[in-house]
Amino acid sequence: MRILALLACIVFSTSVSAECRTAATGRTVCNNGQQAGGYNPNSGTAWKSDRNQNGVATTQTSKGGEAKTKNGKGVYKSPSGKTCMRTANNQGCN
Repeated sequence: MRILALLACIVFSTSVSAECRTAATGRTVCNNGQQAGGYNPNSGTAWKSDRNQNGVATTQTSKGGEAKTKNGKGVYKSPSGKTCMRTANNQGCN
């Protein structure tokens, strides 16, 4: 009975709640405004994203990739060490 009460508290707690939905592509996406996450069953990749106080979103994938983005601009670092960036006037990888 205690476990059931604990689970009920967790489910109804606002600090851990997130809205989850399944996209048309089959991906499950959860978002509570500051954090988001999802899973793509077609590629087997999970991801999570956090937004800091400056509005920069840091997204990490289960395969080791990381992206930092804001307003359509950002930097991506692949698991193999390749870095790609997009600015207002330029985009490319090294």
